[in-house]
Amino acid sequence: MAVSEDRRLAVLRAIVEDYVQTREPVGSKALVERHSLGVSPATIRNDMAALEEEGFITQPHTSAGRVPTDKGYRLFVDRLSTVKPMSSAERRAIEALLDGAVDLDDVIDRTVRLLAQLTRQVAVVQYPSLTRSTVRHIELVPLGGSRMLLVLITNTGRVEQRVVEVGADPGEAVLGELRARLNAVTTGRRLTDVVRSVSFLPTAFAPEDRPLVRSVLDALEDSLAVEREERIVLAGTANLARSGPDFARSIGPVLEALEEQVILLKLLSEMAGDLSEVGVRIGHETANDNLSETAVIASGYGSQGEVVARLGVLGPTRMDYPMTMAAVRAVARYVSRILSM
Repeated sequence: MAVSEDRRLAVLRAIVEDYVQTREPVGSKALVERHSLGVSPATIRNDMAALEEEGFITQPHTSAGRVPTDKGYRLFVDRLSTVKPMSSAERRAIEALLDGAVDLDDVIDRTVRLLAQLTRQVAVVQYPSLTRSTVRHIELVPLGGSRMLLVLITNTGRVEQRVVEVGADPGEAVLGELRARLNAVTTGRRLTDVVRSVSFLPTAFAPEDRPLVRSVLDALEDSLAVEREERIVLAGTANLARSGPDFARSIGPVLEALEEQVILLKLLSEMAGDLSEVGVRIGHETANDNLSETAVIASGYGSQGEVVARLGVLGPTRMDYPMTMAAVRAVARYVSRILSM
């Protein structure tokens, strides 16, 4: 990189940092006073003029200072040499909160609240997708009479339960055989392949036992229904009120987008394709007009090295990107560790 480009990047970084901290347009005098840029005020003014001409900063009509544009934030994020690690105190706080979770629902609930607290933004956590999950175990529990409980446990800790009406009290021998056969053909298999893998099971049983088997398989298929898989949880929506001045049009359009979960699910699905990646969409990069004044930072989390869902935060483009990226990455890694246990 040329010296002038390197210096202009330093000026842009200083403008972003100051604007994020103060919410006030940044002038050359402030840059001279707050940052050791090693050049004269005149040089800084020239650099600011060049940055403005290239579209990285702009001048609000009511101020002599400059503010970053979406393009400026993008360059700032792209040139971050590393995502700074969380402090040991922050890591201990993450560990203390998430270690106490008792099941997947509790993990998701604690995770979304933790992200909102750490970043002071809107936190978004997607439930593990059934299309990416595998079967850990299937249990059949007699409830007495003509009812039993089907319990499906996935590798991500997700538990689906269905009460099955089987017409008559099943014998333990038949129940034991069905349980064993189900686990033999489904354990470790992707949930999307389960229905096909168990389709032959009724023929493996005596004719009088086949209605029981079909009832159990129908309940299992119901547990795997696609419409149940795509679900997200939000926390920290009230943080948008604190950021109200950052939205020229008001926070109304943002709230509308948050209500349309399909918008967030599509956006998250396009970001962070692997466990090591932290994706960032800024302004119009979200490809949604209602989110054009926001930034979304997301990372995948998973089990056994594979992404099963994503989590992240949404807030105004004027956000502390290094801190937020670090928080999202740290929380995603910790959730992955819990799910892989």
